[in-house]
Amino acid sequence: MKKYKNLFFDLDDTIWAFSQNARDTFEEIFHNRSFERYFDSFSHFYSIYQQRNRELWNMYGEGKITKNELNRQRFLFPLQSVGIDNPTLAEEYAKDFFSIISTKSALMPHAREVLEYLFPNYHLYILSNGFRELQMKKMRSAKIENYFEKVILSEDLGIQKPHPEIFYFALSATQSNIQESLIIGDSWEADICGAHRIGMDHVFYNVAHQSIYPFSPTYLIESLKELIDLL
Repeated sequence: MKKYKNLFFDLDDTIWAFSQNARDTFEEIFHNRSFERYFDSFSHFYSIYQQRNRELWNMYGEGKITKNELNRQRFLFPLQSVGIDNPTLAEEYAKDFFSIISTKSALMPHAREVLEYLFPNYHLYILSNGFRELQMKKMRSAKIENYFEKVILSEDLGIQKPHPEIFYFALSATQSNIQESLIIGDSWEADICGAHRIGMDHVFYNVAHQSIYPFSPTYLIESLKELIDLL
């Protein structure tokens, strides 16, 4: 086992339970705004949103759309798909979303326990593709901001994971040696492929129980608690 000094964590669905918090937020807005007028159920609405949201984030990551266009389309599309072409309503529920989700505090299982264990012995950093105004609020709501020495976001450089530049930027910004650094993340493409491309060791947090990999990750875990034995 190598001796690592610097641990770079993805935030969403690695430390902060984004999928759970986002779904809870959307369900709250769905009922508050009586969206059952337009959709068969919340599940109907959310399935439409999720599919288009994934497509738009891929386009954003490839530089094909701006941040503003990403946010405009992902909130307008579900309404348009059921014949409600109302940009004002979409803007209003987008504001609701950003206001409410930043107050959610659910973490991934064992996240706080693991951070407590790692904090005295390692330099901990966040490396995320998320938006700065949201990521900082989410960390404060969950009371985890003090575990991390620095938060590096794709917006700082204008380049998202998995592009090598964001990983080199993170190493430089934290004065971390790549041989002494490890990234932990749940996204195979963004976190693991990105780290693999620059020869950086990585831990694939296999939340979705993926069974086929194009290459073997440095380490594979299905619970954050496994990091205690690993590190």
